[in-house]
Amino acid sequence: MEENINAAQSIILKWDENTSSYAKLTPLFHDDRAEARQFLRGVAELQTAMLYFVSNEHGGVSVYRSQALASAQKLMQTAMRRLEREFYQILSSNRDQLDPESISTHSSHSSISMTSDGGGDDADEEIRAAGDFISEVEHTSALVMADLRDIADVMISVGYGKECVQIYRVIRKSIVDESLYRLGFENHAPNQIQKLEWEVLDLKIKTWVSAAKVAIKTLFYGERILCDHVFGGSESIRESCFADVTKEAALQFLGFSESVAKTKRSPEKLFRILDLYNTISDLLPDIATIFSFESTAAVRSQAITSLQKLSEIARSTLTDFEAVIQKDASKTPPSGAGIHPLTRYAMIYIVSLADYDAALTEIFSEGTNKAQSSLTDSSYEGIPSPSTTSFSSDEGIRSSVAAKLARLLLVLICKLDSKAGIYKDGAMSYLFLANNLWFIVRKVKESKLGFILGEEWEPRHAETARQYTRSYERVAWGRVAAAAVAEGIASAGEAWERMRAFNVAFEEAMRSQSECVIADEELREEVRTSIAGMIVPGYRILYDKGRETLKDSAMNLVRYAPDDVRILVADLFENAAGSGRLS
Repeated sequence: MEENINAAQSIILKWDENTSSYAKLTPLFHDDRAEARQFLRGVAELQTAMLYFVSNEHGGVSVYRSQALASAQKLMQTAMRRLEREFYQILSSNRDQLDPESISTHSSHSSISMTSDGGGDDADEEIRAAGDFISEVEHTSALVMADLRDIADVMISVGYGKECVQIYRVIRKSIVDESLYRLGFENHAPNQIQKLEWEVLDLKIKTWVSAAKVAIKTLFYGERILCDHVFGGSESIRESCFADVTKEAALQFLGFSESVAKTKRSPEKLFRILDLYNTISDLLPDIATIFSFESTAAVRSQAITSLQKLSEIARSTLTDFEAVIQKDASKTPPSGAGIHPLTRYAMIYIVSLADYDAALTEIFSEGTNKAQSSLTDSSYEGIPSPSTTSFSSDEGIRSSVAAKLARLLLVLICKLDSKAGIYKDGAMSYLFLANNLWFIVRKVKESKLGFILGEEWEPRHAETARQYTRSYERVAWGRVAAAAVAEGIASAGEAWERMRAFNVAFEEAMRSQSECVIADEELREEVRTSIAGMIVPGYRILYDKGRETLKDSAMNLVRYAPDDVRILVADLFENAAGSGRLS
């Protein structure tokens, strides 16, 4: 035992910075680390000797034993001061090598995994063996982590674990806080968040969503790996140390979403709420794994609480959005019976909702939104209520989302039906309904909505829109079509009167419909073709009959040849300024 103490004294005093300028300027854990391994072995041998002299089982003079123990104790304190300094310097001077990204990458290599049984020469050999497969940064990171593990194991084994842990907590906690700040996260009290202008809060939410994946999967995950590795020799220490380093920061970071959920709700906030929900939901398995300790259960609870609060605010906001549609009181009709601003706004909103179908499925599957639609098929002919909307067979789990989106569309369509009454002209009312319903159908077809609502929704409502166009054609152009009839003409006078009646009806229809707009090219061509089919064939017969009956001088007074009528009809609905012009 005396030889053990003497051997330990030789290496320990060599690295006592109070007696050696070389020790003060030179790190113990330098490139070859041979001195460091010898130092750690000396501490282990010194502890063995101390335990020997403490034991009552061994004989010897008590005074001598006390003196030897006191000398060994003093030597141990010197060794611990050195290891404390080394532990601090390694942690503080190797921040780049111990950044979470390097640590996370390091953990993927099984040869240097965090479950390694310890340091020493074997650890060095493992790291060197892995050198061909890892980058220089990862290699350095592995060496640094091995050194920290070796120091921690020794300090804990000799009863200096508290000092080691205190150094680790202070340094790594400051790194966690600084890393979150660099990611753009600023901790605000809930009452501060509620006072923020929406533009400012919107920016903070975007920043949080962008930072969340890095914060959880890299920052906190890296800290868990490092803590598990450095304090792998003690389950209780690595748990308490990880909790002290990360718990407060993680609670603040995840609590941001709950604070946002408590702000005053409005429809424009919903998509940021869903972004937050999606982000936490995706990261929940990682949060559960990283913060698996009992001492970090509050972090897991905070994540779940945030999801619940976001879910509640999302459902309430959707109800608010539905109310916005129902309560829209705008009285100004769109020019030319075109697309109503409410239609554009609502469809942009609903189409965007469809992109969040996964989050909405989770939100509505909780079953807290039990309200059933008060609107039925009888509310709006041809438009299915949510209860009768057909869903694809593989969309059963999304039926609640499909029902909610179908209801929003139904509310919108019913509102448009009531707004059609703004027009005093029945033809304009029908064209307004056709334009807006066709716009809705197009948006459904071109977006994820079509998949969610099922295969039957789009063709069913497209046919309803066409029914409105047929009603428009009948009301606006029926009188013209009725005038383009050649049957029963027995004299030149009758032919002249028939031609004159057609001219009057056609010009009146052209004037009244010249401001009409059909925004969709496909629907516009369908309506033009249909109107031409109503008028031109009959008028061509009437025109030819007139040429047979009337003199050339009388025919010169006829304003439109059949091709003129066809061309004028083909020019309808382009825009309010230039459509339907008369030659």
